[in-house]
Amino acid sequence: MATSVMLVDDHPLVRLGMAGVVDRQPGFAVVAQAGDGGEAIDLYRTVRPDVVLMDLMMPRVGGLEALREIRMADADAKIVILTSSDGEEHVYRCLQAGARAYLLKDASEEQVADCLQAVAAGRRYVPPEVASRLAARLDNDTLTGRELDVLRLLAEGMSNKLIARAAGIAPGTVKYHVKNIMAKLDASCRTEVLREAVRRGIVDLAG
Repeated sequence: MATSVMLVDDHPLVRLGMAGVVDRQPGFAVVAQAGDGGEAIDLYRTVRPDVVLMDLMMPRVGGLEALREIRMADADAKIVILTSSDGEEHVYRCLQAGARAYLLKDASEEQVADCLQAVAAGRRYVPPEVASRLAARLDNDTLTGRELDVLRLLAEGMSNKLIARAAGIAPGTVKYHVKNIMAKLDASCRTEVLREAVRRGIVDLAG
């Protein structure tokens, strides 16, 4: 019997391309498709596919939220996050939430095949280029909880004085945290801090 696969992406043409790739793999077959995370949650309960290939960034209910909901209903769910974002914070959050793999949308068909086979067999799969970014998230340069709070307020355009007021700490302490954040993100100014934080998926200026 073929390994059943459910595709989740808000772009029909992307799903069409994904379906073609999956159906070309021996022993795999697309059995369901969903246009957003909410639909994926409902459809998963009905279809119970062996593997889910799911986009991370979707309107209404995103991939991470859907991943968590599906895993709550079925701890054995095998979910692959498929996305264009290689920011290590995104990778970390998805794997921490229970994703079995994290695959970039520009992955080769060979990588997709390797990923499907690994996940179907109960193994994890993270491409080397993504794993290297994840390593940066897990090393000693990881931002502390307080530094993350300061960074998010910084992303809102606040001055040190406003950050201090919002966070309930002294301006000097804010300055200390900003200095540490700049060092950990290898940035020389606030603009570089925000650019690097967005690249890593730590903050989302669009949100």
